[in-house]
Amino acid sequence: MQLKTIVLAVGLMGATVLSGCSTIGFSFSTASYNSVVDAGYVIPAIPRTKIPPQFLRQEVRYEGGEAPGTIIVDTGAKYLYYVLGGGKAMRYGIGVGKQGFEWHGSARVALKREWPTWTPPKEMIQRRPELAEFRDGMDPGLQNPLGARALYLFNKGGDTGYRLHGTPEWWSIGKAMSSGCIRLMNQDIIDLYNRAEVGAKVVVR
Repeated sequence: MQLKTIVLAVGLMGATVLSGCSTIGFSFSTASYNSVVDAGYVIPAIPRTKIPPQFLRQEVRYEGGEAPGTIIVDTGAKYLYYVLGGGKAMRYGIGVGKQGFEWHGSARVALKREWPTWTPPKEMIQRRPELAEFRDGMDPGLQNPLGARALYLFNKGGDTGYRLHGTPEWWSIGKAMSSGCIRLMNQDIIDLYNRAEVGAKVVVR
């Protein structure tokens, strides 16, 4: 039994090293995913037991070298790190772009919105004509694909079209299902929104 425990621990440490971000050590999540009343909306509770524990919000040791306030997105491991400094980061589980919709690069947080309106791009409407009714925007709400918060990513060319945003589909965290945006559970995007500043650097790997 002790040998199995050692092997498991070594395997987990190896997975962290291979994730592409310089993290070491583990912490257990104490984050709350209870129901939240926010701006008049009642965000449903998320069943923690149905979320793989590595995707729960937690503070971890981090040695990436980036400045505090930087956001690092590891699309392979399905993690987003908010660098705290002092060798630590807050880590969130994320959902990423499905095959053919992945992207990598650097950007900055240009805008932050609470309960944003969602407007599907014309390319998405071409793929899914049923979304045409929202060409002028979907009102904020619990079923809005952007969830409770959105951080809008711009680069030197302007709006990238990509967002860090919430989602009502908590079961999609840890999977590649989006059209390129990075999605977090609503309780997590609220936490990230409260930490991240406009102008924050975002690196997507």
